[in-house]
Amino acid sequence: MRQRWSDVGFLHWAIDPAAVAHLYPPGVRPDVIDGRTYVGLVPFRMVGAGFAHGPGVPWAGTFLEANVRLYSVDERGRRGVLFLSLDTDRAVIVAGARTVFGLPYRWARMRYRAEGGVHRYAARLRWPGATAESRIGLRPGAPAPDGELERFLTARWGLHVAHLGRTLHVRNAHPPWPLRTAEVTELDDGLVASVGLGHLVSGPPDHVLFSDGVPVSFGTPTRVR
Repeated sequence: MRQRWSDVGFLHWAIDPAAVAHLYPPGVRPDVIDGRTYVGLVPFRMVGAGFAHGPGVPWAGTFLEANVRLYSVDERGRRGVLFLSLDTDRAVIVAGARTVFGLPYRWARMRYRAEGGVHRYAARLRWPGATAESRIGLRPGAPAPDGELERFLTARWGLHVAHLGRTLHVRNAHPPWPLRTAEVTELDDGLVASVGLGHLVSGPPDHVLFSDGVPVSFGTPTRVR
């Protein structure tokens, strides 16, 4: 599967790994840097998602998404992302990804616009048992440093997911992120709280980045446990 992630915001809060260790599937644990792990809030535009080398799927292959994520490493040392939620405005994507891959997609009403140098993302859940909204404004700045923390938060090369009683790792490949610093011009978010982590991210984010985007491809899932 291939796609392009465009106009990507990265908002991160440093947290105690012990506070989220219970959320990881068997065979996977929190990945840490300097004794801390991070919860991420990542809004972006998905563009031209499709299969193999074919064209992007019309309409359904381009959509808005915002995900809440943790950072993971498995027993074989493979690093990745553990998604707690993935919210999108395409109901067909929600149904397909939950059924086929076990990913925690949720349907939401979403908007994106870029004007005056500010990228604005908005989401409102349309999901049973969950009520949350999010508004984010980011003003990208200069190129970001190529530091250890920046690589830890963005160069993950895979995801971990629990599905049908198994823990899976799915590799991805993409060029290095063209990262920029970013100023938060607006942040009123309920998505992180909607997955039970609101008490861990009560203040402003500890780290913020923006990227114009990269093309991405995904490999075949392999079993962790």
